Amino acid sequence: MKNFRIYPSNSGLTGPHEVPGDKSISHRCVIFGSIANGESNFKNLLLGEDVHATMNAFRACGIQIDQTDNNVKIHGKGLFGLKPPERPIHCGNSGTSMRLLSGLFAGQSFETVLHGDDSLSARPMLRVVKPLRLMGASIELSESNTAPIVIHPTRHLCPITWKLPVASAQVKSAVLLAGMFAYGQTSVIESQLTRNHTGTLLQSFGCDVRRRNGKISISGRTELTGQDILVPADFSSAAFFIVAALLNPGSDLTLESVGINPTRSGLLTVLEAMGGSFEYLNKRELGRELVCDLRVRSCEGLSGTAVDPSIIPTMIDEIPILAIAAAAAKGQTVLTGCADLRNKESDRIQSTCRGLEALNISVQENADGMIIDGGQFSGGTVDSYGDHRIAMSFAIAGSIASSPVVVNNVDCVSTSFPGFARCAADIGLKLEVTASAWNAFSHRYNWWSGWVGQKYSWTEIVAEVRLEISG
Repeated sequence: MKNFRIYPSNSGLTGPHEVPGDKSISHRCVIFGSIANGESNFKNLLLGEDVHATMNAFRACGIQIDQTDNNVKIHGKGLFGLKPPERPIHCGNSGTSMRLLSGLFAGQSFETVLHGDDSLSARPMLRVVKPLRLMGASIELSESNTAPIVIHPTRHLCPITWKLPVASAQVKSAVLLAGMFAYGQTSVIESQLTRNHTGTLLQSFGCDVRRRNGKISISGRTELTGQDILVPADFSSAAFFIVAALLNPGSDLTLESVGINPTRSGLLTVLEAMGGSFEYLNKRELGRELVCDLRVRSCEGLSGTAVDPSIIPTMIDEIPILAIAAAAAKGQTVLTGCADLRNKESDRIQSTCRGLEALNISVQENADGMIIDGGQFSGGTVDSYGDHRIAMSFAIAGSIASSPVVVNNVDCVSTSFPGFARCAADIGLKLEVTASAWNAFSHRYNWWSGWVGQKYSWTEIVAEVRLEISG
C-alpha cells in the first residue's frame, strides 16, 4: 500500500501543463469503437485502471485493441459482432464500466456475468437494471441488488421512454446503449442536466440523436462507423490543480486542452462565485467537445457560498475538491443535493467530512451534503478509504496546510489519474509517494534472508525501512 506525504508549498504553481485524457469520454470511445464498423483511432485516451477494465471486457468478446502509449486503435465488428466471453467479466473498481456494459450486453444473444472488486460490489445496481428489464432484458442481481450482474441472452429489446428518478449519466447511457439494439426510438428524460458525452459521441459515430427539452432520443439498430478522435484532457483530473493554483499564492498555471463541456464544468461556476477567476484561452472543439487552455492564477481569498443544488450533477465528481476550497475560504459553504455521493467508490460525504475533521476543519455532515466552516488546515493523517478522488483532494489540502499531511492508501489513484504524483511535482507541489512499513520491507528484502540474518542485520533493515518510508 502506498501513501502520499505532502508538504506545504513555499512558491506558486506554474507552467503550461496537460492532464491525461478524459475518463468518461475514454470509456465511451472504447465502447462505440468496438461496436462500430471498421477501425477507430483514439489519441490521448486515458489508460487508467478503470478504462483498462472496459478495454479488457471487449477483448474478452473478441475485439482487437492495439495500444501504443495513449494512442489506441480498435478494430470494430459492428453492433452484433461481439463473441460470448469465456468467463465472467471483471470490472475492477469501475462503476462506469459495469453500468454502461449492462446496457450494452442487455441486447446480446449470449449470457454475460459482470462482477467487480469489494467496493464496486457494494454499489447499487437496481437503478440501471430496472429500466433494462422494462425493455425486455433478463437480468439477475444479488439479494442486495448489487453485483454480480447476470445478463441472460435476449432475442430483442423493446424501446422505452425512461424518466430518470435520480440524475445519473451512467443510467442514461446504459438505457441509450440498450436502445441501440431495440427496434424504434428509445428516449431518456432528465429533470437535471447530466453529462452528455454518450449522445455527443453517438452523433460522431453516425447515430441519429435528438435532444429537446431535457429529452434525448436515439434510433435503434443504427450501424455506427469507426472514427478518429482526439480525447480532451479530463476536467475532473484538472480540477485538483485548478483548486491548488487558486489556493497557493503566486500561482500562474495554464492547463492545456481541458474539456469544458457545460454538463461537466459546474465547479468553475461555483469557484467564480466564491471569488476565483479564470481565463478561457484558445476555445475550440475536439470531437464535438468544447475545450480550452484554462489559465488559473491565485486569488487573494475565496469566500464561502451556498451551492445551488441544481448545479450538483454538473460537478458531482468534484465535490471533494470543492470541499477543500471551501475549507480554505472565508465563511461558510453549504452543500446540499449530494446524497448520491454516498454511493461512490466510498461514501464521499462521510469520507470527505472525516478527512476535513482530521485536519482541524469544522464540518457538519448531513444526509445529502455538508456545511463547511472555512479555516486553516493543520497537518495530520487522512485515509482515502480506497477512493481516488478523496486521495487526490487531500493531497491538495496538504499543499496549504500548516505542516505535512499524509494520505494513506493511495494506490486507488491509478484508476483515473495514474500519473498524478508526477504531474503534481511538475507544477510545483511538494508531494512524495511512500510505502507502508511492511511494503517497504518486503520490497527491498526477502523475508527468509532477513529472518536468518544472511543479508543484513535487523538494525540495518529497520534503518533502511525508515529511510524508505520517510522518502
